[in-house]
Amino acid sequence: MTEHNFEHMRRAMIASQLRTTGTNDPAVLAAMGEVARERFVPPARVAVAYADALVPLTPGRALNNPMALGRLLTEAAPEHAESALVVGAATGYAAAVVAKLVPSVVALEEDPELVAAARAALADTNVALVEGPLTAGHAAGAPYDLILIDGAVEFVPQALIDQLKDEGKIATGIVESGVTRLALGRKAGEGFGIAAFADAAAAVLPQFAKPKTFTF
Repeated sequence: MTEHNFEHMRRAMIASQLRTTGTNDPAVLAAMGEVARERFVPPARVAVAYADALVPLTPGRALNNPMALGRLLTEAAPEHAESALVVGAATGYAAAVVAKLVPSVVALEEDPELVAAARAALADTNVALVEGPLTAGHAAGAPYDLILIDGAVEFVPQALIDQLKDEGKIATGIVESGVTRLALGRKAGEGFGIAAFADAAAAVLPQFAKPKTFTF
């Protein structure tokens, strides 16, 4: 594969995966057109870096499809934010895209193998990479205008809500009754509400699974 091949794949991603599915924010489209997605996948999978599918990274973790990220960022409008936290950053692709839109970006990941990959892939960006538990967020950099959870969750921890600025947003995939949807949450004073806006495939982050309750 050559750089020309990847550039063609990026243009095709924007034309056929993003514009046709509701990603219509010019700033988001430009950011996703600039970031070389192939840098953020294992070498053996670069040929499918731009596929409309989850790309496996490590056991239990995957790079989310472009449509999911594009829709989340379009709804969140991060170009109006000053600071952002990307939770579950994996190899750093979503954080690199957000960094094209937001001046201050923290990427949080807890898997050591993914942290090492992200450190290499994000070396020439303004993203601050942090290793730590995903559900705890990164209080040292708070408060944030935007928290992007790069994956699907069964619940949003209070720790992340507490790290939002007033009127701040959380963009994430959320699992409801076994169905994964894209959702946007907003904080207002002490309150927080989240609403789904589209069905989409997204990699479920095991750290955000609700404890199973015993039933007869």
